[in-house]
Amino acid sequence: MTLDAPAHPPAVVETRLVHEVHRVATALLAEAAVDPSVPLPALAELRDFLVANLRHHHQTEDDDLWPRIIAAAPAMERALDALSEEHEHLEAALDLLAAVAVDGGEPDGAAGGRTADPVRASLRDAAAAVRDTVHGHLAHEEPLLLPALRDHVSPAGWQEFAQRVIATTPPVAGHLMVGFLDEVGTPAEVELVLAGLPEPVRPLLPALRLQAADCLRILRGTGS
Repeated sequence: MTLDAPAHPPAVVETRLVHEVHRVATALLAEAAVDPSVPLPALAELRDFLVANLRHHHQTEDDDLWPRIIAAAPAMERALDALSEEHEHLEAALDLLAAVAVDGGEPDGAAGGRTADPVRASLRDAAAAVRDTVHGHLAHEEPLLLPALRDHVSPAGWQEFAQRVIATTPPVAGHLMVGFLDEVGTPAEVELVLAGLPEPVRPLLPALRLQAADCLRILRGTGS
């Protein structure tokens, strides 16, 4: 079966999809944190995925993507510097989210019990702060970044950047990225994003998708 090619350049498609993953995943963590049917280990996995991936994402923008854009369009430097300042606010919110002691778990049958409530409340508050920061930041970033990717980053330059991002992505709950991508993108868009995966990883995609589906059902309180 041949998939229809996405209508926009790969840089725009891939960036938009990753941003949508960040929107959906941060919202899910804030909602799931206080759902007593969602076990703490599942919340810890999503939290760790978000902290690692959001940090990596904005660091690669600051350190690699912004200099590429500025080299082609020097007038954008001030606007991109402002976005980097927002990344610093996000980093502070991620520090607070990472500090919530979720990983210790809870006794069997204690989900929703008194001992879990303070942890869940703390996680919800920290996750909501990250969600709000991410959503507000992307509302500022996308109107600047998506046109800049189209106009100032060559296909070869984007491919080099994207390969470097994939090579340095933290190996934290990668199945969740696959699952979220499937939710926010068309099959052709998702294939474009995943095409850069190392060849040994590609045969694992069906298993990663199944794992992600199970995890997301648990996080949404619809599976055991």
